Amino acid sequence: MPRIIFEQLVVQHFKEVTTLPFCQYTSIRFFEILLIGKGSGLLKINDQRVPYDNNQIFILIPNDKYNFEINTPTTLFSIKFLNGFFVELPSNKQQGQQKEWFQKIETMLHGTQRTAHLQLQSKVEESSIFSLFTVLCNEYSNKNLNSDVVLKATLHAILHIISRNLSYTPTEGADSKIQNILNYIHYHIHDTEKLSRKSLAAIFYVSENYISEFFKREMGISFKKYILNYKLTLVETRLKYTDFTVSEIAQELGFTDSSHLAKTFLSYKGISVGVYRANTQKTSDS
Repeated sequence: MPRIIFEQLVVQHFKEVTTLPFCQYTSIRFFEILLIGKGSGLLKINDQRVPYDNNQIFILIPNDKYNFEINTPTTLFSIKFLNGFFVELPSNKQQGQQKEWFQKIETMLHGTQRTAHLQLQSKVEESSIFSLFTVLCNEYSNKNLNSDVVLKATLHAILHIISRNLSYTPTEGADSKIQNILNYIHYHIHDTEKLSRKSLAAIFYVSENYISEFFKREMGISFKKYILNYKLTLVETRLKYTDFTVSEIAQELGFTDSSHLAKTFLSYKGISVGVYRANTQKTSDS
């Protein structure tokens, strides 16, 4: 039976635990961020056994399965939330807030590091995120006037740090150049100007022709087609996890209009946007 929550946000802090009996290996129906303060053991995530240690972050999304195998007493924070947490606002503010939230969360949905622990870029960011988790936990446990405002702002800041680290962390090694280009594309996918070959050439100190040739050689797909495919992947996540209209999705991701998006989606995915949304909603309800 899947694990569910009945509140839009649930924040928990476990200190020096050796078992988490509630944490059964079944699908979750919420987003979850785990911050390991100290301790060691294994996290079984979608049939992968991942070691954990001090000062590590793990990200779970709806339909993931996970549980803990604790070796040494473990202290951790858990933030569970539903996508509706950021949209309980007056209607004139709701759309912008939801889009801003989803642009942060989508890197969690598609991050290649999601089933490994997230490596923060610096000790400063590590300290910041621990402080934010503490603020969130205290505010959740001692709710006062305007607590919802503080909770939303704090979780949004946490998501921003996670998004920045998932999307735009420089890498080293033989594949570093193409990976850094991909990271840049993912981070700026909503900004058409920054996705031009001219912009990338300036950022990575190469010619426009080199960007195109290098990308095709390394990825086996053209630069332009990769961006389109990635945008269509983001369309899928919006159809699955939000109630954005097709027109809103088209505008946000740089399609001419809803008709252009619908035709492109059908051509590349072999299914209409309406049928895709209906099918994914049936799956999530089952």
